[in-house]
Amino acid sequence: MVIIRFIVIDGLDGSGKDTQARMLQEYLEKKGEKVVLRAHPSRDSRLGRISRKALTKKGSLMRIIATLFFGFDVVRSVHLYCKGGGTVIFVRYIMASAYLPKPIIKPVYWLVSRWLPTSDEMFFLDVAPAEALRRVKARGEQEEMFETLPKMEKVRGRALMIADRWAVIDGNGPVEEVFSKIVCRLRR
Repeated sequence: MVIIRFIVIDGLDGSGKDTQARMLQEYLEKKGEKVVLRAHPSRDSRLGRISRKALTKKGSLMRIIATLFFGFDVVRSVHLYCKGGGTVIFVRYIMASAYLPKPIIKPVYWLVSRWLPTSDEMFFLDVAPAEALRRVKARGEQEEMFETLPKMEKVRGRALMIADRWAVIDGNGPVEEVFSKIVCRLRR
């Protein structure tokens, strides 16, 4: 793998991950960096589309399908986009472990974080679940299986439980304020 720089932006649905990643991409490109932005589950791969579709359904089987295909989609992106050099920004990555059943979150996270690339530029946008849900509903899109207040509260707690190597950024404020906090934590 030839990655020069690897940045991750993760958080609950509605935390502003995609917005912050696009702003960061523009910021870095203006500084002359070659940047690839990958959001998961991706829309340009069959693996990502299967995961997305499963997320809009209910039940344990759909949760397993969504999780497996999400993982395959991430591995595909790592394989395809992390060998060309430059900067790679991933939106939604190994923090997806927080969506698994509680007893296996830490072991799965430990395993995946040793197998897939990580860096000291991994940001978790921490947003109050009620605010995240408000933002999700404002988009007017079909809701996914984890987009309820109780599930967002549970996932947020689980994510913070494994975020020890992440820069946890308060994502409740204005977009520009959140972006400023990310930029301040960049390596260079």
